Parts: sequence; C-alpha cells; structure tokens
Amino acid sequence: MSTQQTSRQPSDEESFHTGRVVIISLVAALGGFLFGFDTAVINGAVDAVQQDFGIGAGLIGFTVSSALLGCILGAYLAGRLADRWGRTRVMVLAAALFLLSALGSGFASGPWDLIAWRVLGGLGVGAASVIAPAYIAEVAPPAIRGRLGSLQQLAIVSGIFVALLSDAWLAGVAGGAIEELWFGAAAWRWMFWAEVIPAVAYGFLALMIPESPRYLVGRGMVDEAKRVLRSIQEGGIDTRIREIRATVREDRRQSWRDLIRPGGWNFLPIVWIGIILSVFQQAVGINVIFYYSTTLWQSVGFAEEDAFTQSVITSVTNIVVTIVAISLIDKIGRRRLLMIGSVGMTICLAVMAAMFSQATMVAGPDGELAPQLGDTPGLIALIAANGFVVFFGMSWGPAVWVLLGEMFNNRIRSTALGLAAAAQWLANFAVSTAFPPMAEFSLPFTYGFYAVAALLSLLFVARFIPETTGRSLEEME
Repeated sequence: MSTQQTSRQPSDEESFHTGRVVIISLVAALGGFLFGFDTAVINGAVDAVQQDFGIGAGLIGFTVSSALLGCILGAYLAGRLADRWGRTRVMVLAAALFLLSALGSGFASGPWDLIAWRVLGGLGVGAASVIAPAYIAEVAPPAIRGRLGSLQQLAIVSGIFVALLSDAWLAGVAGGAIEELWFGAAAWRWMFWAEVIPAVAYGFLALMIPESPRYLVGRGMVDEAKRVLRSIQEGGIDTRIREIRATVREDRRQSWRDLIRPGGWNFLPIVWIGIILSVFQQAVGINVIFYYSTTLWQSVGFAEEDAFTQSVITSVTNIVVTIVAISLIDKIGRRRLLMIGSVGMTICLAVMAAMFSQATMVAGPDGELAPQLGDTPGLIALIAANGFVVFFGMSWGPAVWVLLGEMFNNRIRSTALGLAAAAQWLANFAVSTAFPPMAEFSLPFTYGFYAVAALLSLLFVARFIPETTGRSLEEME
C-alpha cells in the first residue's frame, strides 16, 4: 500500500469555530478519561484485594485483566450501536456502565463478583474507546484533527493519573490500601467509588453536545446535519454535505459485510492494517506498566508508599509527553511520530531486559522469592521504564487512536473501528494476563519479548501505514 497521499485543501469559504469544536471534542474525550481511570484504578487496589479475599497469583491476574473481556465486547458492539442509535447516545450508555461498575466494585464481597463488576465497567471502556475517536474525527476540521484526536489519549493518561493519585491519597489517609477508611469500608473500596463523580459528569455532558453530522446524513437527517455543521463552521456547508453524501449510504445500517473484500471472505486491507496496528500498541507491554507498576516497583525494593509515588510520577510523565504529541502530530505526521516512538521503545525495553537480568532472587516476608535490583541497575531500570513511557506517550499512545478514527472511510468507519478496538482489547487482555506468569518465569525474557514487539512495530509502520495528515475523512479510500 502506498504511504504517500495528497492532502485536501479546505475551501476558502470554510471557517471553523475552533473553540466550539474543541469544547465538544473535550466532552467526547471525557470517555477516554473514564477509560483510563477504570483500567488503572485496580493498580493501587490489587495487593489489598488479593490479601482481603485471600486469592492466589493466577486469580488476581485474572481479576486485574477481567475488565478487558468487557472491553472486547464493548468495542465490538459500540460501532454497530453508534450507527443505530447515534454517537452521543452510546456515550450516555458508556457513562451508565461506568457508574454501575464503580458502585458494584466497591461493594464486592469476593473475587468473582468483583470480576463481574469489572467486566461491566469494561463494556463501558470498550464503548468509549470506539466512540470518542470516531466522534472527534467526524466533527474536527482536517487541519487540527490530529491534535483534537490526541485529546482522547490525553484524557486516557489523565484518567490514569487521577486514578493513581486518588489511590495513593486514599491509601495514605488510611495508612494502607487494605486499612479501614470512612464508614467502615477499606481504602481500596473507596478507590473504586471515586469513579462515580466523573461517570455522572460524562453522562450529563454527553447529552449537551450535538450528534455527528456524518451519522445524521447517513440516517437521512440532512437538515439536522446542516444545523450541526453551522454550529461548528462558517461557509462551505452545502459542499460538505455533498462530500459526506458521496461517501455515506443513507438509511443503510453498516454491517460486518462492509469490511469484507467484494466477492471474497477476507477483510479489506485497510481493516487488517487497523487490526494489526491496534495489536502492536498493546504487544509492547505498555499496560503492564500501568496495571502492575506499584507491585513491580515494590518487587525491586520500593516500599508501598514509594511505589505508589513512582506510579504517579510515571503517569504525570505520560501526560506531559502526550501534550508534546498533540503539538507535533499535525506538523510531522502520524507515520513519522510512530516510527520515532518505535525506535525509542525498542531501546528502552532492551535496557530494562538487560537490567533485570542482573537481579538477584530474595525471599520476601511470605517466603516467596522476588527479584531485587542493586542501586545502579535499579536506577537504570527506573530511567528506562520512564523512557519507555515517554516514547510510547508521544507516539503510539495518541497516534494510534487518531489513525483509527480517521483511516477508515465513512462507509465502514465505526464498524471497522469497533473491530480494531476489540482486537486491541483482546491483545491487552492477553498481554496483561500473561505478565504475572511470564514475570515469574523471567523478567529479562518478558521485557525482551516487548522489545522485539517494538522493533516489529517499526517495520510494520514503515511498510504499511498510510499518512492521513491533512486529508478530509471523505478522501479516505
């Protein structure tokens, strides 16, 4: 596939209300905030949950990653629901799922009902992971679509940060995540209940933003689509409606058949590219850092309080570099950003593998052997881990979501995005579930595996990823 594309120049008669577009994009990206919060909140609670419920390493690993099962289904269904109900209604549904999951997880009486509530929350995460990039791509002007699309990743990492910060604060107030806090409930339960506030805000604000004009045209609601377009741009309304109509089948629901080659059984090439791109984003092991970082840093010599602090610092780093990505993505393009990130991640992960190869096994208080790093290898591993977060956060974090929102044409966007996001969550589940046994077998092998995946991601981008910077969604083939 050719990676060079011509850019569409917007009409001189078009002028966008940038402030309005930014505001509605921020509301859509609030789903990303809950996405990040919901997936990371377990980080501070995992050890306390294991101790409180008396469960082993295998079950706690499944408890951590169980939400990802819901994510797979939520992403799979969200694209089709978005075409049937509209983008904003799916946002409201996701908010309701987040709310129920937060309440139920905090009241869980054992691992299995906690898993059930986490899966329910995962449905919301999966839906949010599809609907936010699709909606933002459909309302954003081409010239700033990359920056607005990157708001999704900024919201995700902000949600991760707030979850880790609230976990650290609640654990600090109680004297430990397992200790009793308010109204006789342990601190780890309050970690889950903290999600109620952003979930309610997301649902309320989603009711305030307009529906996607491309969805409205697809449903034959052209007058309403014109009204929405007038609220976000001046001039060029009729031209934009004609462009959308040319690439949208009115009054026809998308189906999985649209993703198949005509007369065949295989996916369209662009669909495969989206799926593989999504898998690579997870295969480098980024979520291991966010799901298990507190436990990981304790295993290499940090006290619980210091491990919480290090997790928060890592999350802040991710926010800062995502802001850097927002400033770069429309200037240097998606492909170049991804390739820079792949090179940096490969180096950092290889260094981590080398440092953990020098760890000694030391018996902990429970008699189990755990890796311990010396001062110098520990410092180098710490720098490499944060370097990995830097390179991921300024490239593969935001750029993948931007590409998934814009690389598919109007006929297949939400359905193809749902399939690609489901593949991403499936890869996330596999990587996260495999980490505890892989780490128990060999941390050098584990980080070496992620380093190889990062190297392969570089080769994949160089060969297959099209550049979408500056092109309108109607130009996507």
